[in-house]
Amino acid sequence: MRFLIISHAAHKLEQSNLFSYAPYVREMNLWLKHVDEVEVIAPEVAGKPNSIEIAYKHENVEYSVVTAIQFTSVLHLLKSIIKLPLIIFKLFRSCAKADHIHLRCPGNMGLLGCFIQVFFPNKIKTAKYAGNWDPKARQPLSYRLQKWILSNTLLTKNMQVLVYGDWENQSKNIKPFFTATYRNSEIETIEKRDYNTLLKFVFVGSLVVGKRPLLAIQIIEALKQKGFDVSLEVFGDGVLRDELIQYISKKNLERIININGNQTKEVVKEALKTAHFSILPSKSEGWPKAIAEAMFFGCIPVVTEISCVPYMLDYGKRGILMTPNLEDAIIELMKGLGNNEHLRSKSEAALKWSQQYTLDLFENEIIKLLNR
Repeated sequence: MRFLIISHAAHKLEQSNLFSYAPYVREMNLWLKHVDEVEVIAPEVAGKPNSIEIAYKHENVEYSVVTAIQFTSVLHLLKSIIKLPLIIFKLFRSCAKADHIHLRCPGNMGLLGCFIQVFFPNKIKTAKYAGNWDPKARQPLSYRLQKWILSNTLLTKNMQVLVYGDWENQSKNIKPFFTATYRNSEIETIEKRDYNTLLKFVFVGSLVVGKRPLLAIQIIEALKQKGFDVSLEVFGDGVLRDELIQYISKKNLERIININGNQTKEVVKEALKTAHFSILPSKSEGWPKAIAEAMFFGCIPVVTEISCVPYMLDYGKRGILMTPNLEDAIIELMKGLGNNEHLRSKSEAALKWSQQYTLDLFENEIIKLLNR
C-alpha cells in the first residue's frame, strides 16, 4: 500500500531522516507500521531537530516539499496565490499515485487536500481533524470550510473523518475518535495523592495566547494569596516565554512557579505522576493530549469548558471545568480544594477513564481503518 500524508506541519530533513512535531509523528508512525510506501507532502523549515521533534520510522519515506502558504493578510494571500499552481500540481500527482490518502486538518495544506480529494472518489481516504469539531464553535472561515467539505458526502466519498467528541446530527462518514500517548505496559500503580500538603500544578502546552499560560500563572498566584500552599511547573515554549518570566519576576513568584521550557516525554511523564492538578485554560482544543496524559496518572485536570473537554471530564466528575475568568476560576477551584475525598474521587475517575485509551487500542483502530 502506498500511503500519502498531506500535512501543514513543518518538517526538517537531517541525514535522510524526516523530522516533525513529536506527538504528530509518534501517531503517524503507528499508521506507517502497516503500509509499504509513504509519501509526505508538507512544508520544510531549516534548522536541526529540537527536543520536541522526532523522525518518521519507515524504510521507504518519500518527502515532497511544498512552500508554506498563509491567508492571514493581503500580502500573504498574494504570495500564496503565486505558489498555489505548483502545490496543486504536486498534490494531484501524489494523490493519483496513492492507494490511501490521509489528510491532516485543520490547516492550509489540509484545506487544499479537502478540495483535491474530491477528484479521487474511488481512493480510500481518511482525515484526522485535530481541532475543535464542535458545530457551534466560532472558528475561522478556512476551518469551517474544511469541516463542511469533509462532512459533505456528495463531495467527499470513501473517507472516514476522525474527530474528537461525539456530536449530534453528523454525516455517516464522521467517526468519533481519540488519541493516545501511553501503552498498556505503561499502566502502573499510582500512589494516592495527599491533598493536605503542597498542591502541585503543571501546565503543559505552548506558551502562546491561545493556551492562556498567563491566566494559569495568575490562578496559582491568587491561590497563594488566599493562603493555599501551591506550586506550578510550566512545560512548553513559545512567544510568550519572556513575558511570562518577567511577570513571575515582577510578582516575586520564582519560589512557586518555574518555567522549564520544552522537555521530553519522559520528563513530563515523571512530573505528572506526582502532580495533583494539570491546568490548561485554553481558548480552543481538539482532544487536549496534555490533559489526557495527566489523567492517565490520576492528575486532576483543570480545564476551560471547550470542544470535547466536558465529555472527557464527564462534565466535572473527572476534573474541574472552569471559565476563563480569573475570579470565577478561583471560586470554582476553592469549592473542591478543601474536600479531599472529593478530589481523590476525581483523580481515580480520571485515571480509570484515560487508561482505556492506550496506544494499543489506538493502533488496533488504525489497522481497521487501513484494511477497510
